[in-house]
Amino acid sequence: MRITKFGHACVRIEHDGTTLVLDPGGFTRPEAVEGADVVLITHEHGDHYAPDNLRRCDAQIYTIDGVADQIRSGAPDLVERLTVVTPGEQLTAGGVPVTVVGVDHAIIHSEIPRIHNSGYLMDFGGTKVYHPGDALTAPGETVDLLLTPSSAPWLKVGEAIDFVQEVGAKHNLAIHDAIYSEAGHGLVDMLMAKVNEPKGLGWTRLAVGAELPQL
Repeated sequence: MRITKFGHACVRIEHDGTTLVLDPGGFTRPEAVEGADVVLITHEHGDHYAPDNLRRCDAQIYTIDGVADQIRSGAPDLVERLTVVTPGEQLTAGGVPVTVVGVDHAIIHSEIPRIHNSGYLMDFGGTKVYHPGDALTAPGETVDLLLTPSSAPWLKVGEAIDFVQEVGAKHNLAIHDAIYSEAGHGLVDMLMAKVNEPKGLGWTRLAVGAELPQL
């Protein structure tokens, strides 16, 4: 399995001839989706959903109602590739078993309307990878790799540390990281290492375009 970190919340996973891309939004280089078979989108915010990026590939698009509405109204040329999923649904996308997890986006502020968000738990030949989108909703089962939000308007570092502990994955890859400066990333990494690595919860941050070492 080949896992590449692209901009912000986007991760590309290649396994057994299938290329799956998660959340190639507006902070993501468009080449992340080139040659993709499947794209999964967690919610409609522009840092996760960018129709121009989706036009760079012929992939099947799996996403929730809120994003589907955006596609129907703003990018109707993508509708024929669209499959709408629902929370709790179990499906197969490009040969990869996927479970849809969670309903709501994390709260940003009480005066900002809360939208829907669903994460995706994927099983790549027995190796389970979880992308929560913009929420700290645990998948409810054992995970080998957690794609962990590490900076966001809705996130405190203590919450990210607790989320890593709650999920309990041995491997954790920092995502959703276009918000902080390099100094901010360094602080998060230091605190993750201090609190969670003694518990056997590894933490990795990759540069854009870098690949995760084999799990």
